[in-house]
Amino acid sequence: MADRVTATPEALSLLDRLSARHGPLMLHLSGGCCDGSAPLCLPLGEFRMGGRDLCIGRVGGAPFCMADDTFEWWRNSQVILDVIQARGGGFSLEAPDGVRFTAKARLFTDGELIDLPDPTPATAMQEMP
Repeated sequence: MADRVTATPEALSLLDRLSARHGPLMLHLSGGCCDGSAPLCLPLGEFRMGGRDLCIGRVGGAPFCMADDTFEWWRNSQVILDVIQARGGGFSLEAPDGVRFTAKARLFTDGELIDLPDPTPATAMQEMP
């Protein structure tokens, strides 16, 4: 079964370094910034989840979340977390390192779509193992 979110080795390595510095992490993909391709990486619990936010899975141990309307754009695609050399603005933890997380997409096959789990409400994120 395919996962809704996965990561490149470079992204996983960066998540490991960031979690060593900051503790448990979470990722949130906004539909607004950078064409919806620049997830925020923050310490777990420092981003207030709303009733419309969904967690689509975990990557590198961190929950990966987005709003329900953003999920509609990504529903048929696997999110692939990657890292690029770029100065990102904002509050994402990787910004001081001169890199930026980015979200890429791969369309699921018809067979994969049948077996995909539904995302969970982000408000239940604290209960995710």
